[in-house]
Amino acid sequence: MVRTRFAPSPTGYLHIGGARTALFAWAYARRHRGKFFLRIEDTDLERSTEESVQAILDGMAWLGLESDRDYHSSGGMPMRQMARLERYREAADRLVRDGRAYPCYATREELDAMREAQRARGEKPRYDGRWRPENARGKTPPAGVPPVIRFRNPDEGTVGWLDLVKGPIEIANAELDDLVILRADGVPTYNFGVVIDDLDMAITHVIRGDDHVNNTPRQINIYDALGAPLPRFAHVPMILGPDGERLSKRHGAVSVMQYKEEGYLADALVNYLARLGWSHGDDEIFSREQLVEWFDLEHISRSPAQFNPEKLAWLNGQYIKAAAPERLAADVAPRVAADGGRVEDGPPLPDVVALLKDRALTLAELADAAMMFYGDVHPTDALLAEHLTDAVRPALAELAEAFAALPEWRAETIGAAFDAVLKQHKLKMPKLAVPVRVAVFGLTQTPSLYPVLALAGRERVVARLRRYAG
Repeated sequence: MVRTRFAPSPTGYLHIGGARTALFAWAYARRHRGKFFLRIEDTDLERSTEESVQAILDGMAWLGLESDRDYHSSGGMPMRQMARLERYREAADRLVRDGRAYPCYATREELDAMREAQRARGEKPRYDGRWRPENARGKTPPAGVPPVIRFRNPDEGTVGWLDLVKGPIEIANAELDDLVILRADGVPTYNFGVVIDDLDMAITHVIRGDDHVNNTPRQINIYDALGAPLPRFAHVPMILGPDGERLSKRHGAVSVMQYKEEGYLADALVNYLARLGWSHGDDEIFSREQLVEWFDLEHISRSPAQFNPEKLAWLNGQYIKAAAPERLAADVAPRVAADGGRVEDGPPLPDVVALLKDRALTLAELADAAMMFYGDVHPTDALLAEHLTDAVRPALAELAEAFAALPEWRAETIGAAFDAVLKQHKLKMPKLAVPVRVAVFGLTQTPSLYPVLALAGRERVVARLRRYAG
């Protein structure tokens, strides 16, 4: 069974790059009817916070990337590394017993001096193996210095793997030094903790960003030292901003929850993230079900993907157009209320959403547009001076009375009354339509005027026309 995982460090929010990695791992597992796990790698004690853990959980939940429960989970929460220190100690002790790891007593000051001397000689800074057993014979461990545990990396040969995205990769062991796997306080380093976790969770496919490529040969050597089977590795290229630089906050690499706040639909963001570096022919818009059916690792690009905020906004607009008005209304209602609108005092919100949604790129834009039906209208003095002139007031007054007398309040009857007033006053459509929009909605532009007026309601329209017609 395919088993994948997403293992973020809780040192911040769930951002676009992490969300795409999680999506790829989730989609691959679901495609193969496997398991997808969320794991919290919280060994960065200085930077890890519970707020970040919650932000990650919230982001995953909003995107709909549900995870399966592993036997390491507790109380329905993802596995946490800091709850497993005893397991890492046990694994490190085993490597020491097998001669594949050893205690190192070098102090930070000694290691700094060692690296400085190496740089002065033009050498690559690296641990020199001074506490390897063969080099430490006769040495007495210094008093009061708790040791770290270092992995004894092979001195010769190469380590390689067939990356499911990048193809064959091979590195000489001579390029790798003896890394610390367990700190003096018993907390594992990243490369050790991730191996033990993936091994215990029986992860079959490690799908992660290509910034981890350099970690992989070290991890493979640890797997080999433990006599454990290797997972398959797939390293996904990074995401660049529109300017070709690494994606950052200025490009929109913000929390995925900020996209929710700004009015993006989760399905649209999932669709967009899936297309960042993966493709299924020329398909641009597809459902989650189609993504699961189609997703494979073979069609992940080896080149960096480029984040395009305009393309994301366009795609979100397509999803808003296709969405049921009732579903959108549920998300728009609290936005209107937050802006001071009173949904209960206006037309049914699903009807308003149905009229406006084709023009909106985000739920925020949709809510802003809906405010003309639910908020107080106060045209600016500049708009009134420009459009509510003495020349047009008589036409507005007559239009108000014609509207009040209509036997039925529908777009068709509104249009007929409007045409009659235009003809009587010999006005072109814009000469009257714009003043009506300003008087009724405080705006110079709206969707098709007659349906908008019909939805606003006869009482409201007539009252506002009369306000400015006198």
